[in-house]
Amino acid sequence: MPDTGVRAARTTVPVRRRTRFELHPGAWWLWSLGLGTAATRTTNPLLLALLVAVAGHVVAVHRSSAPWARSYTAFAKLAVAVLLIRLAFTAVLGSPVPGTHVLFTLPEIPLPAWAQGIRLGGPVSAEALLFSGYNGLKLAALLVCVGAANALAAPARLLKSLPGALYEAGVAVVVALTFAPHLIADVQRLRAARRLRGRPDRGLRGLFQVGLPVLEGALERSVALAAAMDARGHGRTAEVPARVRRTTTALTLGGLLGVCAGTYGLLTAEGGVYGLPVLLAGALAALAGLRLGGRRSPRTRYRPAPWGVRAWLVAGSGAAVAALLALASVRDPGALHPGVVPLAAPVLPLWPAAAILLGLLPVLVVPQDRKEPS
Repeated sequence: MPDTGVRAARTTVPVRRRTRFELHPGAWWLWSLGLGTAATRTTNPLLLALLVAVAGHVVAVHRSSAPWARSYTAFAKLAVAVLLIRLAFTAVLGSPVPGTHVLFTLPEIPLPAWAQGIRLGGPVSAEALLFSGYNGLKLAALLVCVGAANALAAPARLLKSLPGALYEAGVAVVVALTFAPHLIADVQRLRAARRLRGRPDRGLRGLFQVGLPVLEGALERSVALAAAMDARGHGRTAEVPARVRRTTTALTLGGLLGVCAGTYGLLTAEGGVYGLPVLLAGALAALAGLRLGGRRSPRTRYRPAPWGVRAWLVAGSGAAVAALLALASVRDPGALHPGVVPLAAPVLPLWPAAAILLGLLPVLVVPQDRKEPS
């Protein structure tokens, strides 16, 4: 055929490349919860500092530049604040730990007879501060581990991976968590616009003139979000038999009670024997209940997050750290819970420290973020 000189224009559609390997968000949460469980099994400051260092190194390697990934810094500051508040309360209110090494003495406030056993001020010993610091550091390490999960797992991808029974509650949590960042971004944008126009952005007048557009924008986003959720069938449920509903309720409630009882057993020295079996049985029952409950919320997933070998390795490394630290707390409780009376420096136990280093496995198995040239 002769060439008519008219050729179809070829349009190229840009394809979005994934420059970063996106691990399943559930794997990051299981890894961080494993480290947090390990932190609850010891008060040795050297092991807790090693746990914090492991979590911080993994976050530094795999954290993205998204706004939600900056939450790790906020959790780290909260952990430091919790530790300082614990030490301040011990200094002011005293401690039941007897101590002979008095560091300083605060002015003591006399209390009435009905407040016996409580004191305000008085001598502050090194043993009391050390005991309080050990327990405060344990709580701080737990907060750091939770902050690592928030910094590594995207909230939107985590919502997409939730079971159908938890989807409604998950949407509410994600919307609540993303409302404040959007509100702050609107305030900064409007204040910058007012400064460019030479108008005041501070004071009571500036607050009213900035606050009204911000509230109007928040209302418009809420209406648009409600319309989008309704268009996607949010809140619609399917009909299931009454027998399935009763079974789902029994499994879910029984599983949650088992998880609570098992967690309490793991956190106390008396329940170390039954804590782990009850926790596992409760978790399995709760998962079965969530699986059955998902039948009432039929929905499809677009590009579901894959759970591959890397996800198993990351989640398994956190579980291994938790299991080995729990075993070490039973076999050698003195090394994981150093005493403060008499006053002595803590010792780093070798094989529990090596077990904590297993938490660095995500650095080796998960590819790092590679930035594209601009």
